[in-house]
Amino acid sequence: MTLSSYAAKDLFQWFTDKEDILVLDVRNDKDFKRFQVESPYPFDMINVSYYDFMEIEEECVAKVPKGRAIRIVCAKEGSAKYVGEILVKHGFNDVRYLTGGIKTWGNLLVPKLVREEENYSLYQFIRPGKASCSYGLCSGNEIMLFDPSRNTEFYMDFAKSKNCKIIKTFETHLQADYISGSRVIAEKTGAEFWGNDGDFKGTKAGHTPLTDGESHTFSQDGPEVTVMFTPGHTPGSTSFIVDNTYMISGDMVLIESLGRPDLGGKAVDWAILLYSSMLKVKKLNDDLLVLPGHYMDWNEATDDLIFCLDFGHVKERNKDVYGIASEEAFIKYIQDNMRKQPDEYALIRLANANLEQYDPDKEEELDLGKNECAATAYAKAQEEVGK
Repeated sequence: MTLSSYAAKDLFQWFTDKEDILVLDVRNDKDFKRFQVESPYPFDMINVSYYDFMEIEEECVAKVPKGRAIRIVCAKEGSAKYVGEILVKHGFNDVRYLTGGIKTWGNLLVPKLVREEENYSLYQFIRPGKASCSYGLCSGNEIMLFDPSRNTEFYMDFAKSKNCKIIKTFETHLQADYISGSRVIAEKTGAEFWGNDGDFKGTKAGHTPLTDGESHTFSQDGPEVTVMFTPGHTPGSTSFIVDNTYMISGDMVLIESLGRPDLGGKAVDWAILLYSSMLKVKKLNDDLLVLPGHYMDWNEATDDLIFCLDFGHVKERNKDVYGIASEEAFIKYIQDNMRKQPDEYALIRLANANLEQYDPDKEEELDLGKNECAATAYAKAQEEVGK
């Protein structure tokens, strides 16, 4: 019996394969409740603190069922390894600890092929630890990125694996819930970083301003990417229409609801913008396939675990929101569902504007945890339950 390690991608694979594993999280109760691993499918998980293992070893070991494959998670790796050694000593057979700790789960990106055409391929990069999605559009030997996360090495390695050069990276808005990778990717690769002046003017992010209605193309034959300004979640929120088929919507259109407009402290002003944008996008073709920037739950995914739904079904799914008939009623809906934004969001915005720079440990701390970007009654209700 020996202790071995595993990577975050292994854990996701075990989840999607529905393997019979028990996740043992040995962080303290506060950190465990703030952020934990999640799966597309049901699985077993218990939280027994590393400190308890140190002080009351026998009691803690008794809480872990024998005969199960045990996958230990901790903050940085060392605590999980320590607990794993205890379990092996007590006769547990299949025990592994997460290399790099919970941050590796938080930064994990899972590539999914959304569409393969003769002249392009479109990928969704799911980030399970943040419940967010970024995108890559390949054509020939070039790739465009949309809303990349701070795990910049992943995107550069992905481009290399496809024999592609990153030529452009787009931001749908100035992100508040995670640290963006566009600026760093542009610096490292020479790609052009595009953003909306509504969010990025006055920042030091180094963006090239987008223009509403403009098109972006590849050097050779490939799909056209059309820019559509959809302010509301932020003043510079932007959607991108790919090949007249897909809408990379950022936080404008989500499969569940819309992006909340109160993160900038101007809930009413931004709600007015969001209502106008909602009326604008309602006119789009129902067959347009929405690729959102975030998801609320895995039940929004397809059987292939891709977050994509035609706009007709998105509107039907959210008819209580899209059916709001006046600006005043929409503002009231937003105000009724407002909730406190995480304290980290203000600092993340400064990082994404390149107005503040943090060391890697601080970035990890700020970047960890699920998003709080949707304007939903569900989210408000969950907050009330947690009080």
